[in-house]
Order: sequence, then C-alpha cells, then structure tokens
Amino acid sequence: MEKRRLGKTGQMVGVLAFGSAAFWNISQGEADEAIDKYVGLGVSHFDVSPMYGQAEVRLGPWMEKHRKDIFLACKTTERSKTRAWESLKRSLDTLRVDGCNLFQFHGVQDIETMNALLSPKGALEMALEARQQGLLQYIGITGHRPFVLMEALNRFDFDTVLFPLNRVLASRRDDYNDFTGLVELAREKDVGTIIIKAVTKRPWKAIPVYTTWYEPFDQQEDIDKSVWYALSQDITTYAMASDLRLWPMIVDAAERFRPLDAQEQETVVREVRQYQPLFSSV
Repeated sequence: MEKRRLGKTGQMVGVLAFGSAAFWNISQGEADEAIDKYVGLGVSHFDVSPMYGQAEVRLGPWMEKHRKDIFLACKTTERSKTRAWESLKRSLDTLRVDGCNLFQFHGVQDIETMNALLSPKGALEMALEARQQGLLQYIGITGHRPFVLMEALNRFDFDTVLFPLNRVLASRRDDYNDFTGLVELAREKDVGTIIIKAVTKRPWKAIPVYTTWYEPFDQQEDIDKSVWYALSQDITTYAMASDLRLWPMIVDAAERFRPLDAQEQETVVREVRQYQPLFSSV
C-alpha cells in the first residue's frame, strides 16, 4: 500500500488509516482478527476516540503488546484544560499505553468552540503540557466546517487536520462543505491531512444497514471511484469507514489506486450529483 508523509510530523503512513469507530460494538475476537489482518496489509495509523463505543477497550489488549508498530491518534471532545487532562489519562489507561503519537481536538464545528480550546485554561494548554511531559508528540484538530478549521490552522501551528472529503461533496460545493481551500492551506503550512467519509453516498433515507453515520457506496466499482477520487487530492490518509464489512472493498480499491487526472475526477464527480451532500448550507 502506498505511503505518504503526514505533514511536518515526518511520519510515513499508509494511504488508509484504521478508523476504529468500526469497533463501536464488536467482540474482542472480531477486533483482534481485524487488527491482525489490516496491520498485515500495511495499515498502521490508528484513529480512536472515547466517543467510539467500545473502540478503546477493544484496542487495549493489542496495544499493550504491539504499541511500537502503531501510529496512535487519540481524540477528545473536551474544551477545558482540566477536563482534557482527565480525558487523555482515561484514554491512555483504557488503551494500556503510556502515550500517544497524535492528540486531536475532536469535532470543532464553530468559532466559539475553537476559541474555548485555544483560550487560557483551554484544552490546548493541556496538550502543550502533555507534549512537554512526553505523553504525546503531535497536536491535531478535527471538524466538518472548512472555514472553522482554516481559522484554527491560522491561529495555531497544528500538526494535522481531519475532515470529510468525497466526490458527492465536490459535486455540490458551498461555503459549508468546500474543503479545497483547507487542503491548499494545509499544504502551505505542511499540515498532515486525514480525511473521513470518502465513500459517502448521502444521508440515510431508510433504516441503516451499516454502522455508518451516512449511507455509503457499497459496490466495488463505486468504492473504487470514491477512494481513487479522494486519494487523488492532496491529502495524506483516509480513515476507513465505521463498518468492517466495507473495509475489504476499500483496501482493494487502495491497493489498485492510480491517480485520476482532472477529466476523470470531473467525470466521477458528475456521476454523483443526484445525491444530497451530507454537509451543506441548506
């Protein structure tokens, strides 16, 4: 699997990351089997959050034995210094590790939230102290609003940024879902880019049949086009969808990836214009 440099961190990671939201409610046996399989295929960047059900619990036994093989990316939704410290310590205890590689402020969707975590006694102070203590190496931010994340990158020297990117969003660009400017800014600042929701088709229209927050493309041809479009952008890695049933097709697409030229990108975007974007201003 192709590897790319995760911005100024200098870490080389596969173009697919382990999206552990897929571990929300699975057995330890299922988790162990998935970890062994996908690490063996070259997936070494693990993205995890205490918000992802049983994910930290399921990763713990494996991390205890194989920590050195993994680039571990943790998250918090806490915005104050004190509560962020508590969140980090709980995550490290549950994961059975003494530190993580990347610590991300998760789900920063508005300027007010960003102001809170960047303010005195905000969560950023905790991350800076934890970095000095060797509990983490890099600091990142995640969210769904490009203008919020761009403002964040301009106000602090984040190492990574995580955000949704897919061809359905590209087919209906507006101020709430056009991540073009964010990708360009991240490149200028040498910020590692982690994307999510690359195989999104549309919001669920019926009872969900996958453990994803959206209805995904679930045929190999459509997943090929979606993954190839995403990886043809100037991004580092894609954290795979939150349902293990989709992972074999996503990996298959990534292993056969070839960059799409401008005309091919235009074609695969045009093909999905009939679908409602997951994020938009309307």
